[in-house]
Amino acid sequence: MKYLLILLVCLLPGFSYAGEATDLAADPVLEKRMIGLAENLRCLVCQNESLASSHAELAEDLRREVREQMQNGLSDQEIIDYLVSRYGDFVLYDPPVKSYTLVLWYGPFVLLLLGGGVLIYQLRKRKSQITETELSEEDTQRAAALLNETPELQNNPKAPKV
Repeated sequence: MKYLLILLVCLLPGFSYAGEATDLAADPVLEKRMIGLAENLRCLVCQNESLASSHAELAEDLRREVREQMQNGLSDQEIIDYLVSRYGDFVLYDPPVKSYTLVLWYGPFVLLLLGGGVLIYQLRKRKSQITETELSEEDTQRAAALLNETPELQNNPKAPKV
């Protein structure tokens, strides 16, 4: 009896790691199809997770609903159309190109081109403002004299020869 009690106490931590059972369809092929479809749909609560990987209650409800629609014989496109009609294009990870999503699709490219154009314009403008100065003969001799007086530069083989 004593050993049985010790065994049960040792097994208790293992029971605490048991999670809640996930909803699975009776048909593994149907479940795989549901997971494949849910990977392309956005969780409406989490927003940055797919419907398949989200643990939100609404995501579980939507997965259950998708599973039921698949069991009723609806195609993937019909299920997607149903979800879009009910929740809008936000449910899709790849929203379609429409007149009101043009900024979403092409805005980053326009901003990138605009930024590149401004950068090129500013660099050319700055280059034209820089004037090169020529050293006079007196300044060149003075620089050579200063370089020859510095002992670190005299012993350095990499120092420029003037």
